[in-house]
Amino acid sequence: MLGTNGGGFFNANSAHPFENPTALTNLVEMISIFAIGAALTNVFGRMVGNERQGWAIFAAMGVLFLAGVAVTYWAEAGGNPAFAALGIDGGNMEGKEVRFGIAASALFTVITTAASCGAVNAMIDSFMPLGGLIPLVNMQLGEVIIGGVGAGLYGMLLFVILAIFIAGLMVGRTPEYLGKKIEAREVKMTMLAVLSLPLAILGFTAIAVVLPTGLASLANAGPHGYSEILYAYTSGTANNGSAFAGLSANTPWYNVTIGLAMLMGRFLVIVPVMAIAGSLAAKKTVPASIGTFPTDGGLFIGLLVGVVLIVGGLTYFPALAVGPVVEHFAMLAGQSF
Repeated sequence: MLGTNGGGFFNANSAHPFENPTALTNLVEMISIFAIGAALTNVFGRMVGNERQGWAIFAAMGVLFLAGVAVTYWAEAGGNPAFAALGIDGGNMEGKEVRFGIAASALFTVITTAASCGAVNAMIDSFMPLGGLIPLVNMQLGEVIIGGVGAGLYGMLLFVILAIFIAGLMVGRTPEYLGKKIEAREVKMTMLAVLSLPLAILGFTAIAVVLPTGLASLANAGPHGYSEILYAYTSGTANNGSAFAGLSANTPWYNVTIGLAMLMGRFLVIVPVMAIAGSLAAKKTVPASIGTFPTDGGLFIGLLVGVVLIVGGLTYFPALAVGPVVEHFAMLAGQSF
């Protein structure tokens, strides 16, 4: 868990009582998943000589994380209204361990997909549509909410560059971050890195949902089956490893294409990031002036959160709308898949 890998000796992973028997071990696992990734924000602040910079990034991550937990818990605690109409209440416990319940299962699921960790203590395929939406979004954003060991920090720094660039456009100044000017080369490399994720996720999903070999692995029809395919490529591209278990992915088609998605999601991101690092390292530090946009305060945190959500929304909302979102409205109308 400390390495945000998530692989377990048992197929049931962290839902298995030998691996994760009590609420205490569950807490230890959740803290372990986040520990190093969260600590790296402070390490970043120390390395640049201003710990407030690290805390600002951590705060933006925290806002996104808490919002995800709130939505997931709300969806799972509400359950399916069809059961409530029959007098069966208490939320959605399908696919969850009784010893953890809804709250600990929802929290674990958001944590494991906010970081690049494939461990699960509940079956995400059994979550409510909007409960399954949040893990998808966490990974599609590049797992920038804490993220993997190192990967989460540089993923969020890509969005920092975008936020700085947008702020520069609004005030008509050359954007700067930590005394380094953000110019055309850095923005181009940032966009290459950011766009490589939807290239793999949406590209392979679009192909899989029209090919008989892709559809043959589905266990569910309709929007939920589509979500299973979307989740498979999202998880592979994000180097996560969790799954909507209704998809039989052990086929030549999915083994090859998810493998390619894993390669694209890692190397098509890290190469531009290294280019950005080299470019910024070669630049001279510019002293802060009265026109410098401070990047360690509440205004920047809000801008950064907004950029993450807007970029993610513009990129993935159409794909999510025909999956978890439409399934949610179908569920309210009494239809299930």
